[in-house]
Amino acid sequence: MSMNKRSKRKLLVIMVVMGVALATVLGLTAFEENMMYFYSPTEVNNGTAPDTRTIRVGGLVVEGTVERATESLLVKFDLTDGAEVVKLEYSGILPDLFREGQGIVAMGKLNDKRVFVANEVLAKHDENYMPPEVADALEAAEQEK
Repeated sequence: MSMNKRSKRKLLVIMVVMGVALATVLGLTAFEENMMYFYSPTEVNNGTAPDTRTIRVGGLVVEGTVERATESLLVKFDLTDGAEVVKLEYSGILPDLFREGQGIVAMGKLNDKRVFVANEVLAKHDENYMPPEVADALEAAEQEK
């Protein structure tokens, strides 16, 4: 019992469609895993932010909280959106524009003590610039008050 040409074509079309669907699902899954979402300190503290993957956290560096280690490049400081505060640690050279009161965005992960361990800290342009995500988070926190 052999397949006629029409049956073979149907089978081939079905296999091609299934292959394209599988490739699409795999591609979207990989894309989702590599997306880096932005969270405010409020979202980090209320558990919205995942603690199993790299994320971005933004806000203002809280005045008087910057502590620099004397024998390493470790810097600890607090980050706020006006409503909540997140403790942040970073080991490395900070951007020239980094200072207390400055809006920053940090990339990294939460550790088991709920401290955000950054592997990159970004402070942009000049003292008047604030990353859009940080400005939005500050505005949302202000509205919740």
